[in-house]
Amino acid sequence: MTDDSRPEPSGAQKMFGDFAPALVHFTDGVLFGEVWKRTELTPKERSLVTVAALATNGNTEQLVFHLGLAKENGNTEAELIEALTHLAFYAGWPQAMAAMAVAKQVFRN
Repeated sequence: MTDDSRPEPSGAQKMFGDFAPALVHFTDGVLFGEVWKRTELTPKERSLVTVAALATNGNTEQLVFHLGLAKENGNTEAELIEALTHLAFYAGWPQAMAAMAVAKQVFRN
C-alpha cells in the first residue's frame, strides 16, 4: 500500500499504465482477477502449467516473474527444475536450456 492507502500499482500498470489501459485491465482484472482465482486448478498447478507454457514458447522474460510466483504458490525449486528438464523432450532442447538459464538466475540470486 502507498501512504495514501491506495493499492500499489500492478506490474502491468507499472509497465503499461496509460499506454495500454485495456491490456492492463485484462491482465489485472480478467487474467489475475478471474482466471487465476478459478478453483478447478490450485494456484500451484496453475503456476506449473504457466511455467511450462512460457518455457515451451521461449518466453523467458515472463519466466522471471512466473518462476517466483510458482515458488510462492507452493512449487519447490526441485519440482520446477524437473518440469523444465522434462520439457526438453517435448518442447525442445533450446527452449528448455533457455528456461533453465532463467531458473538458475532466479533461484540462485
